[in-house]
Amino acid sequence: MRLEGISTAVTGGARGLGLATTRMLAAAGCLVTVIDLPDSGGEAVAAELGDAVRFAPADVTDADRFAGALDAADERGGLRALVHCAGAARKVRLLDRDGEPGSVADFDWTLRLNLTGTFNALRLGAARMARHEPVAGERGAIVLTASIAAYEGQIGQLPYTAAKAGITGMTLTAARDLASRAIRVCTIAPGVMDTRLLARLRPDVRDALAAGIPHPARLGHPGEFASLAGEILRNAYLNGETIRLDGALRMAPR
Repeated sequence: MRLEGISTAVTGGARGLGLATTRMLAAAGCLVTVIDLPDSGGEAVAAELGDAVRFAPADVTDADRFAGALDAADERGGLRALVHCAGAARKVRLLDRDGEPGSVADFDWTLRLNLTGTFNALRLGAARMARHEPVAGERGAIVLTASIAAYEGQIGQLPYTAAKAGITGMTLTAARDLASRAIRVCTIAPGVMDTRLLARLRPDVRDALAAGIPHPARLGHPGEFASLAGEILRNAYLNGETIRLDGALRMAPR
Protein backbone atom coordinates (compact mmCIF):
# COMPACT_ATOMS: atom_id res chain seq x y z
CA MET A 1 0.00 0.00 0.00
CA ARG A 2 1.30 3.41 -0.95
CA LEU A 3 0.81 5.66 2.08
CA GLU A 4 1.14 9.09 0.57
CA GLY A 5 -2.22 10.83 0.29
CA ILE A 6 -4.39 8.05 1.71
CA SER A 7 -6.90 8.43 4.54
CA THR A 8 -5.84 6.70 7.75
CA ALA A 9 -7.14 6.47 11.31
CA VAL A 10 -5.30 5.80 14.57
CA THR A 11 -7.19 4.84 17.71
CA GLY A 12 -5.47 5.96 20.89
CA GLY A 13 -3.68 8.28 18.49
CA ALA A 14 -3.08 11.14 20.91
CA ARG A 15 -0.79 9.30 23.33
CA GLY A 16 1.98 6.73 23.57
CA LEU A 17 2.30 4.23 20.74
CA GLY A 18 -0.69 5.77 19.00
CA LEU A 19 0.83 9.25 19.02
CA ALA A 20 4.08 7.91 17.54
CA THR A 21 2.00 6.23 14.82
CA THR A 22 0.08 9.44 14.15
CA ARG A 23 3.36 11.31 13.71
CA MET A 24 4.75 8.60 11.41
CA LEU A 25 1.68 8.56 9.16
CA ALA A 26 1.56 12.34 8.97
CA ALA A 27 5.25 12.43 8.01
CA ALA A 28 4.53 9.83 5.32
CA GLY A 29 1.99 12.16 3.74
CA CYS A 30 -1.20 10.53 5.00
CA LEU A 31 -4.42 12.21 5.99
CA VAL A 32 -4.70 11.09 9.61
CA THR A 33 -7.78 11.01 11.81
CA VAL A 34 -6.84 10.70 15.48
CA ILE A 35 -9.52 8.78 17.39
CA ASP A 36 -9.13 9.08 21.13
CA LEU A 37 -11.04 10.09 24.25
CA PRO A 38 -12.27 13.70 24.46
CA ASP A 39 -9.76 14.53 27.23
CA SER A 40 -6.81 12.82 25.53
CA GLY A 41 -5.22 15.93 24.07
CA GLY A 42 -6.15 14.97 20.53
CA GLU A 43 -7.06 18.54 19.61
CA ALA A 44 -3.58 19.72 20.55
CA VAL A 45 -1.99 16.93 18.51
CA ALA A 46 -4.02 17.89 15.46
CA ALA A 47 -3.14 21.57 15.92
CA GLU A 48 0.55 20.75 16.22
CA LEU A 49 0.73 18.50 13.16
CA GLY A 50 -1.28 20.66 10.78
CA ASP A 51 -4.19 20.30 8.40
CA ALA A 52 -3.38 16.70 7.45
CA VAL A 53 -4.29 15.59 11.00
CA ARG A 54 -7.78 15.85 12.47
CA PHE A 55 -9.20 14.80 15.82
CA ALA A 56 -12.41 12.79 16.14
CA PRO A 57 -13.19 12.13 19.83
CA ALA A 58 -14.67 8.71 20.56
CA ASP A 59 -14.51 5.73 22.91
CA VAL A 60 -13.80 2.51 20.98
CA THR A 61 -16.30 0.64 23.15
CA ASP A 62 -19.08 3.04 22.11
CA ALA A 63 -19.96 1.61 18.70
CA ASP A 64 -22.03 4.58 17.54
CA ARG A 65 -19.46 7.23 18.46
CA PHE A 66 -16.62 5.09 17.13
CA ALA A 67 -18.48 4.56 13.85
CA GLY A 68 -18.96 8.32 13.58
CA ALA A 69 -15.24 8.92 14.06
CA LEU A 70 -14.42 6.37 11.35
CA ASP A 71 -16.95 8.06 9.09
CA ALA A 72 -15.00 11.29 9.57
CA ALA A 73 -11.87 9.49 8.37
CA ASP A 74 -13.73 7.83 5.50
CA GLU A 75 -15.00 11.19 4.28
CA ARG A 76 -11.39 12.23 3.65
CA GLY A 77 -11.11 10.30 0.39
CA GLY A 78 -11.99 6.82 1.65
CA LEU A 79 -10.50 5.05 4.67
CA ARG A 80 -7.64 2.75 3.62
CA ALA A 81 -5.66 2.10 6.82
CA LEU A 82 -6.51 1.75 10.49
CA VAL A 83 -3.98 1.31 13.28
CA HIS A 84 -5.76 0.32 16.47
CA CYS A 85 -3.71 1.29 19.54
CA ALA A 86 -6.40 2.09 22.11
CA GLY A 87 -6.21 -0.04 25.25
CA ALA A 88 -5.52 -0.13 28.98
CA ALA A 89 -5.73 -2.58 31.87
CA ARG A 90 -6.65 -3.05 35.49
CA LYS A 91 -4.68 -5.49 37.63
CA VAL A 92 -6.63 -8.48 38.92
CA ARG A 93 -5.41 -11.50 40.84
CA LEU A 94 -7.52 -14.61 41.14
CA LEU A 95 -7.24 -14.24 44.91
CA ASP A 96 -6.29 -11.04 46.73
CA ARG A 97 -4.02 -10.91 49.77
CA ASP A 98 -6.91 -11.82 52.05
CA GLY A 99 -7.89 -14.80 49.90
CA GLU A 100 -10.93 -13.07 48.42
CA PRO A 101 -11.81 -13.68 44.75
CA GLY A 102 -10.64 -11.14 42.20
CA SER A 103 -12.90 -8.43 40.77
CA VAL A 104 -15.20 -9.51 37.94
CA ALA A 105 -15.94 -5.83 37.25
CA ASP A 106 -12.25 -5.07 36.60
CA PHE A 107 -11.93 -8.22 34.46
CA ASP A 108 -14.95 -7.23 32.37
CA TRP A 109 -13.74 -3.63 32.02
CA THR A 110 -10.36 -4.75 30.70
CA LEU A 111 -11.87 -7.22 28.23
CA ARG A 112 -14.45 -4.73 27.01
CA LEU A 113 -11.89 -2.02 26.30
CA ASN A 114 -9.21 -4.23 24.76
CA LEU A 115 -11.10 -7.11 23.15
CA THR A 116 -14.53 -5.67 22.33
CA GLY A 117 -12.83 -2.44 21.29
CA THR A 118 -10.66 -4.43 18.88
CA PHE A 119 -13.69 -6.25 17.48
CA ASN A 120 -15.31 -2.86 16.89
CA ALA A 121 -12.17 -1.62 15.14
CA LEU A 122 -12.14 -4.66 12.86
CA ARG A 123 -15.80 -4.72 11.92
CA LEU A 124 -16.41 -0.97 11.68
CA GLY A 125 -13.11 -0.23 9.96
CA ALA A 126 -13.53 -3.06 7.45
CA ALA A 127 -17.09 -2.01 6.64
CA ARG A 128 -15.82 1.36 5.44
CA MET A 129 -12.80 0.01 3.57
CA ALA A 130 -14.95 -2.56 1.77
CA ARG A 131 -16.99 0.20 0.08
CA HIS A 132 -14.04 1.39 -2.00
CA GLU A 133 -12.46 0.04 -5.15
CA PRO A 134 -9.16 -1.83 -4.71
CA VAL A 135 -5.91 0.01 -5.34
CA ALA A 136 -3.01 -2.20 -6.42
CA GLY A 137 -5.05 -5.24 -5.44
CA GLU A 138 -6.15 -4.22 -1.96
CA ARG A 139 -8.84 -2.12 -0.35
CA GLY A 140 -7.14 -1.55 2.97
CA ALA A 141 -5.22 -2.84 5.96
CA ILE A 142 -5.83 -2.95 9.70
CA VAL A 143 -3.05 -3.15 12.30
CA LEU A 144 -4.04 -4.30 15.78
CA THR A 145 -2.10 -4.03 19.04
CA ALA A 146 -1.65 -6.99 21.37
CA SER A 147 1.20 -7.47 23.87
CA ILE A 148 3.78 -10.06 24.78
CA ALA A 149 1.55 -10.52 27.85
CA ALA A 150 -0.57 -12.60 25.47
CA TYR A 151 2.18 -15.22 25.72
CA GLU A 152 3.86 -14.59 29.10
CA GLY A 153 1.38 -12.78 31.28
CA GLN A 154 2.70 -11.77 34.67
CA ILE A 155 1.09 -12.08 38.07
CA GLY A 156 -1.85 -9.70 38.30
CA GLN A 157 -2.24 -9.47 34.51
CA LEU A 158 -4.95 -12.10 34.04
CA PRO A 159 -7.56 -9.86 32.37
CA TYR A 160 -4.94 -8.12 30.23
CA THR A 161 -3.46 -11.45 29.19
CA ALA A 162 -6.91 -12.80 28.32
CA ALA A 163 -7.70 -9.73 26.22
CA LYS A 164 -4.37 -9.61 24.39
CA ALA A 165 -4.36 -13.36 23.80
CA GLY A 166 -7.82 -12.90 22.32
CA ILE A 167 -6.45 -10.29 19.91
CA THR A 168 -3.62 -12.56 18.76
CA GLY A 169 -6.16 -15.36 18.33
CA MET A 170 -8.44 -13.15 16.26
CA THR A 171 -5.72 -12.02 13.87
CA LEU A 172 -5.50 -14.94 11.45
CA THR A 173 -9.26 -15.53 11.52
CA ALA A 174 -9.92 -11.85 10.80
CA ALA A 175 -7.42 -11.89 7.92
CA ARG A 176 -9.13 -14.93 6.44
CA ASP A 177 -12.56 -13.43 7.01
CA LEU A 178 -11.62 -10.22 5.18
CA ALA A 179 -9.49 -11.78 2.44
CA SER A 180 -12.41 -11.84 0.01
CA ARG A 181 -12.70 -8.07 0.53
CA ALA A 182 -8.97 -7.55 -0.15
CA ILE A 183 -8.41 -6.19 3.38
CA ARG A 184 -5.35 -7.32 5.35
CA VAL A 185 -5.07 -7.74 9.14
CA CYS A 186 -1.89 -7.99 11.21
CA THR A 187 -1.08 -7.50 14.89
CA ILE A 188 1.93 -6.09 16.71
CA ALA A 189 2.71 -7.56 20.15
CA PRO A 190 5.02 -5.00 21.80
CA GLY A 191 7.20 -5.71 24.79
CA VAL A 192 8.34 -3.12 27.34
CA MET A 193 7.93 0.19 25.54
CA ASP A 194 9.07 3.60 26.79
CA THR A 195 5.65 5.20 27.09
CA ARG A 196 4.18 7.68 29.58
CA LEU A 197 3.16 4.80 31.88
CA LEU A 198 6.76 3.61 32.33
CA ALA A 199 7.99 7.19 32.64
CA ARG A 200 6.34 7.25 36.07
CA LEU A 201 8.66 4.52 37.38
CA ARG A 202 11.80 5.23 39.36
CA PRO A 203 15.01 5.29 37.28
CA ASP A 204 16.34 2.15 38.99
CA VAL A 205 13.14 0.24 38.14
CA ARG A 206 13.35 1.38 34.52
CA ASP A 207 17.01 0.33 34.40
CA ALA A 208 16.14 -3.11 35.79
CA LEU A 209 13.45 -3.57 33.14
CA ALA A 210 15.88 -2.59 30.40
CA ALA A 211 18.59 -4.92 31.72
CA GLY A 212 16.24 -7.89 31.37
CA ILE A 213 15.90 -7.41 27.61
CA PRO A 214 18.45 -9.53 25.69
CA HIS A 215 19.25 -7.14 22.85
CA PRO A 216 19.11 -4.25 22.67
CA ALA A 217 19.09 -3.95 26.46
CA ARG A 218 16.80 -0.95 26.62
CA LEU A 219 13.13 -0.08 26.55
CA GLY A 220 11.47 -0.04 23.16
CA HIS A 221 10.89 3.30 21.47
CA PRO A 222 7.33 4.21 20.43
CA GLY A 223 8.81 5.20 17.08
CA GLU A 224 9.89 1.59 16.56
CA PHE A 225 6.29 0.47 16.99
CA ALA A 226 5.19 3.13 14.51
CA SER A 227 7.85 2.07 12.03
CA LEU A 228 6.64 -1.53 12.15
CA ALA A 229 3.04 -0.42 11.73
CA GLY A 230 4.08 1.54 8.67
CA GLU A 231 5.88 -1.45 7.18
CA ILE A 232 2.83 -3.66 7.72
CA LEU A 233 0.69 -1.14 5.87
CA ARG A 234 3.18 -0.83 3.02
CA ASN A 235 3.97 -4.53 2.57
CA ALA A 236 1.04 -6.17 0.77
CA TYR A 237 2.26 -9.69 1.57
CA LEU A 238 2.08 -9.24 5.33
CA ASN A 239 -1.25 -10.66 6.41
CA GLY A 240 -2.68 -12.73 9.26
CA GLU A 241 0.49 -12.41 11.33
CA THR A 242 1.24 -11.36 14.91
CA ILE A 243 4.72 -9.86 15.16
CA ARG A 244 6.51 -9.56 18.50
CA LEU A 245 8.43 -6.33 19.02
CA ASP A 246 10.36 -6.99 22.19
CA GLY A 247 14.14 -7.35 21.77
CA ALA A 248 13.78 -11.13 22.36
CA LEU A 249 12.31 -10.57 25.84
CA ARG A 250 10.41 -13.40 27.51
CA MET A 251 8.66 -12.12 30.61
CA ALA A 252 9.27 -13.63 34.05
CA PRO A 253 6.29 -14.42 36.33
CA ARG A 254 6.61 -11.05 38.07
